[in-house]
Order: sequence, then structure tokens, then C-alpha cells
Amino acid sequence: MEANFSGTGRLPAPFLTPGSSSFMDFLAQHQPEMLPRNRQLPTQGVIEAPHGTTIVAASFPGGVVLAGDRRATMGNVIAQRDIEKVFPADEYSAVGIAGTAGLAVEMVKLFQLELEHFEKVEGVSLSLEGKANRLSTMIRSNLGMAMQGLAVVPLFAGWDVDRQKGRIFSYDVTGGRSEEHGYAATGSGSLFARGALKKLFRDDLTEGQATTLVVQALYDAADDDSATGGPDLARRIYPIVIVITDEGFRRLTEAESSEIVRAVHERRLEEPDGPRAALL
Repeated sequence: MEANFSGTGRLPAPFLTPGSSSFMDFLAQHQPEMLPRNRQLPTQGVIEAPHGTTIVAASFPGGVVLAGDRRATMGNVIAQRDIEKVFPADEYSAVGIAGTAGLAVEMVKLFQLELEHFEKVEGVSLSLEGKANRLSTMIRSNLGMAMQGLAVVPLFAGWDVDRQKGRIFSYDVTGGRSEEHGYAATGSGSLFARGALKKLFRDDLTEGQATTLVVQALYDAADDDSATGGPDLARRIYPIVIVITDEGFRRLTEAESSEIVRAVHERRLEEPDGPRAALL
């Protein structure tokens, strides 16, 4: 909604009317057509649109790591090689998107506004549990779109300032929320990524080991899932890796991501299937 200051120089009445701390409720009341769930689709049935895939997360004693590959596909075609699928939600949390790329990015932006609006109205930020619940509500509101093939299934992670630890939440298309312990994956390559995480994860990982672990998991996903893009060394396109600790959100620089990817790649030249877990 645009704020028109012409004439009186005052904000429009909707901005001055008391209401809830939810930005989505504000839009639903004053300009509902702006919400994705209220838009009319031009056709019925499944719509072919670019989809983003695999997102992985892993916790370590000092925080949590969230990472995503860079490929978007449309059917059997690579729609984009360098899409960004992992975004900050606020200072202490981040969300990775899998599903219909356009809707997913829009949902993330709305989620960011939702958290910022709450903090401005209430004077405090939502708890991590509250943030996870708000995202669940947003996903549920997109169910109509999901039934036509435009699903959005994110992975949410952050630092819980109350419990002083990193936490991970996964979702289904209906908004069902589950807290994951240790690691999680979503998207078309999640089956293969989760297998890698399951065999390599440990409770005592350092931050550096956790970032290497998620890159290994994405590498394994790309090895078996055509919709997941592996690191593109020729084009210098690397996975986006985000670390969240008690100091807040930090995205690894391209140089840091490149160093991890190249180390993993060099090792895989000798062991193409990646590191192996002990039998006993």
C-alpha cells in the first residue's frame, strides 16, 4: 500500500488505525489483493514455472548452518544457474526456499516484513518459536496455489536467544511444522542430501566442519538429482552458505565458499562418492 501524503500531508487512515502486530493481517484488512493467496491464476491445472531445489541445514554447538544450491529448473530445462535460495529473515534467523521460485521469493519478502512489522509495533522481536509459527501460517495460506503445482516448502533455521542454541524447522505444503534435531533437508534432492547428512553428522561439529558438511550434502544431492546444481567451478557459482550464531546472521563470502567447495572437489577427484562413514 502506498502512503499518499498529498493534500493534508498526513498518513492515510489505515496506517493510523490500531490493529494487530501482524503485517499479513494489515494487508488482509486494508489491501487483500496484495496477498499472494488472493491472486487469480489465469489458467486451471498445473502451471509450469521455475522451481528451486535443494536446501540443507545442520546445527553445531555454537549455532546453525543453512545452505542451498543455485539451480532453478523448469521441467527438464535449467531455468537459472545462479538463483539465490537462502535469505536472512532477521538478525538471528534465515529461511531457505524450495518449490516455485517466484512465489517462494515473494513469500520470503513478506515474511521479512512480517517480522519487522511485529518488532516495530510490539517493541520486541518475536521468539524463534513465534517466527516458525508465523511462517507456518503463511505456507498454509498458499495451499490453494500448492494444489495447482505452485508449492513453496521452505526450511527455517535460527539462533534461539532464549535457549541459547541453533534450531531448525521443516514444513510441508499444508504449513505443518516439525522441529528437526541435528540436520534437515528439503527439495527434490533432499533424499540424497539427508542420507549424506545422516552418515556424516556429529553433535560436536565445529562451525567449519558444519559448513563443509552442508556442502558435502549438496554435492551428493547434485550427484543423483538432476534438478540440484552442483558447484560450478568454471562459472564461479558456489552454494550459498549462511551461519547463524549468538552474534547473528552471517553469509559466507564468495572467497570462503570457494575455498570449501574447491577443497571438497579436490577430495572428490580421488573419492568421487565422497567421504565414507565407519561401518562400526
